[in-house]
Amino acid sequence: MKRHPTPEELHLWGRVAATVHPLQGRAEPRTARGQSLDAPARIAPKDLKPVHDMRRGGLEDIEPNRRHRIAREREEIGGRIDLHGLTQDRARAALEGFLARAWNDGWRAVLVITGKGVQGDGVLKRRVPDWLGAPELSHIVAGISEAARQHGGAGALYVALKRKARG
Repeated sequence: MKRHPTPEELHLWGRVAATVHPLQGRAEPRTARGQSLDAPARIAPKDLKPVHDMRRGGLEDIEPNRRHRIAREREEIGGRIDLHGLTQDRARAALEGFLARAWNDGWRAVLVITGKGVQGDGVLKRRVPDWLGAPELSHIVAGISEAARQHGGAGALYVALKRKARG
């Protein structure tokens, strides 16, 4: 049976992944098709789900009143992560590490900035809701909603985090 990483392991992986950089002056490793390992994956548009469908993997939208409190900063946004310019693999590792740290620190809401992409259909904008609804984050993420305009609008998401169990 496959074991899911613990929040501590996700935190550690996020810290390690953030320190990795390509070697200077060396060619990047290539895949069998000649594509760089760091190149974004090519996904056919027909295989993508619409952005407005945020209910992924059983993940619900943030309750409207709570979203309003977050948008008005009456409920603190505990942290922010900007995924601009990262490959999908690096963005996912950074996101998972960030969420594990935020949850361990007791934050209840965070802001994830994905960007909109060139024509409003950016890869990270499409993929991040899927990642947030993944089983390995189900004990952390309570819900997501598009951010208010002052926090990035369509290029950002509010992520509501579950309460950490006492014990």
